[in-house]
Amino acid sequence: MARYALIVAAACGFIISAVSGLFIIPFLRKLHFGQTIKEIGPTWHNKKQGTPTMGGLCFILGSVLAVCFALLSLMHSSPELLGGAGSQNLYLSIFSAFGFGLIGFLDDFIKVVKKRNLGLRPWQKIAGQLLVTTLLLGGLALNGTLSTSITLPFFGMVDFGIFFYPLSYILIIGIVNAVNLTDGIDGLCSCVTFVSMLGFLTLSSLLGHFNISLFVAALAGALAGFLIWNFYPAKTFMGDTGSMFLGGAVAGLAYGMGRPEILFFFGAVYIWEAATVVIQVTYFKLTHGKRLFKMTPIHHSFEMRGWSEVKIDAGFSLLAAMFVALGLVFAYLCY
Repeated sequence: MARYALIVAAACGFIISAVSGLFIIPFLRKLHFGQTIKEIGPTWHNKKQGTPTMGGLCFILGSVLAVCFALLSLMHSSPELLGGAGSQNLYLSIFSAFGFGLIGFLDDFIKVVKKRNLGLRPWQKIAGQLLVTTLLLGGLALNGTLSTSITLPFFGMVDFGIFFYPLSYILIIGIVNAVNLTDGIDGLCSCVTFVSMLGFLTLSSLLGHFNISLFVAALAGALAGFLIWNFYPAKTFMGDTGSMFLGGAVAGLAYGMGRPEILFFFGAVYIWEAATVVIQVTYFKLTHGKRLFKMTPIHHSFEMRGWSEVKIDAGFSLLAAMFVALGLVFAYLCY
């Protein structure tokens, strides 16, 4: 019955996300919720000006409703699978996604309605992200499933003690913003996160986190449905609403499973994207105007080298799959 619930979650996520695009995208276009292309991106992205943004509402709606349908099916067939710390961690993972997604929604709303291209001010974003992270960690602590010990390659189990908490703030907020940076071309963030969700689905089975796997399956299905609208040439962009929801989901799932270290594998592409931005800015300042990469985040550098958006999606997804496989091998050997 558990396998049936996962199939229900994935199938419903796909169908709801794909079908909702028929209504949400025209509605966003009617409201003139079009993407404003920033000047810092490649000049040929200007043709995408006005493409409806906030399309991430499709997979948000799809994944959440799919989890509800899966839980309803379990209530009638296998109620013993519900309740306890596992279910609470499921809800905390969804909260993490929603909390960060709400920040992204406010950012998008200000951009498209208030016509302020930068959206929320930096201090507002940070304040919101600190609040959501605090509530996530606090909820896990109250649930009794938060441990300051982490399994590291070559070192084994390491107890970080009080340092676990500041490091967690850095990791969670860093991952959320790294996912946001990855959403720069058609389908890229959706494809990479779909691969990441397949990794989380396998890991949840390995570790016995059935409840959380419902959200993973639902989100994987919803992302597959969303790619109908988001793959090149995109009919809609997920916006910060969608990318920050995904960032919150990725972070929330790792912490909900009690394995934050897995983010270094399942989130490797996101980290790479963010790292190139940090490196570029640092190098630019140290060399007084020189650039190490043609453009960052790094996917833009590949664009400038002549790679098509479809080729970048495929290449980055393959890289993500390789790191997911490494993460699963690590999990198998260490847990």
